[in-house]
Amino acid sequence: MATKTTLKEFESVFPKLEEDLLSWVKQYNLPQQYLECSCSATVAFFSIVKHYPSPFIFPLTLDFHHGLESNNESQSLEENTVGGKCNRGMSVPDSVSLLLKRALTEEEYFQAAALGWMIELLQAFFLVSDDIMDSSITRRGKPCWYRQEGVGMVAINDAFMLESAIYTLLKKHFRSHPSYVDMMELFHEVTLQTELGQLCDLLTAPEDVVNLDNFSLEKHSFIVIYKTAYYSFYLPVALALQMLNVATPKNLKQAEDILIPMGEYFQIQDDYLDNFGLPEHIGKIGTDIMDNKCSWLVNTALKIATPEQRKVLEDHYGRKDKAHEAEIKKLYNEMKLEQLYQEYEEKTVSELKTKINQIDESEGLKKEVFEAFLSKIYKRSK
Repeated sequence: MATKTTLKEFESVFPKLEEDLLSWVKQYNLPQQYLECSCSATVAFFSIVKHYPSPFIFPLTLDFHHGLESNNESQSLEENTVGGKCNRGMSVPDSVSLLLKRALTEEEYFQAAALGWMIELLQAFFLVSDDIMDSSITRRGKPCWYRQEGVGMVAINDAFMLESAIYTLLKKHFRSHPSYVDMMELFHEVTLQTELGQLCDLLTAPEDVVNLDNFSLEKHSFIVIYKTAYYSFYLPVALALQMLNVATPKNLKQAEDILIPMGEYFQIQDDYLDNFGLPEHIGKIGTDIMDNKCSWLVNTALKIATPEQRKVLEDHYGRKDKAHEAEIKKLYNEMKLEQLYQEYEEKTVSELKTKINQIDESEGLKKEVFEAFLSKIYKRSK
């Protein structure tokens, strides 16, 4: 019977990967001063990854660009236990177990979890970069990494090192695996796809320039599919299939056809919860309206708006003011967007269930993988 991994089990793989990255940094014979800095950087990188979604805040003993006041890097890392869900990364061992329909051996679990940590590295790379591009001040209530004392624009290079760490670990642990090249190409392709989504997002909805003519449901779909769905939903399952050598063209196509619309549904949920979710449930106060986000709600409103409603959107959307935001929220309620979302959700979930039931399992794919993903997100409130 398949088993579901726990965060504690997933994190148990972390020390070995940390050791690998420290060895990787040390091999290049940098001057000692910078070697110490880089080793500290590597620990901090993993601290970003390990503790997302509350990253970019570290204990005072860790000075990222000036080494550690304590010589015990591991101890300093262990002291920073702010928590994090690692849902993307944990989806890899979960999917491998569901594909095999049994618990994993110690070696199988390590390999699957290592691939999961590579996804978490990719996530951290995107977050560090995204915050710089958006000139963000905080993430989840904590200062963004580039705004940490002594970091600044060095965070750009830190982001590059996070990405490089993926391929270092992949080479270390999978170089002799039959799917090594496919795994490497998959990471490259998904990174490009995510960057294309980010590009479209940046150009469509710059925070300081409000132009609703730029918005459309088609652009929104492109952004969420490429910026979120591929690396958050498709990547973990594709890696699981590759690890087990069952990443056949048919299996990958079936996975993509289900996981990409599922990822789009997930992001539309986020857009809905930003406005209609309870702050105590979602862990934040929604800011999409004031931040001029190209969200599903505003694009749906634009599609069905009367001329009068369009003027309200033009006059109030994307303004950094609670009074303007209140006018948009009032309009959303008048337009019954909550009801429209619920209709969208039921239709989408019904279509996804139909696709899952039609999966051809003859080449090793299993319906349970997709049922597990869907059960995690259907009717979520946070």
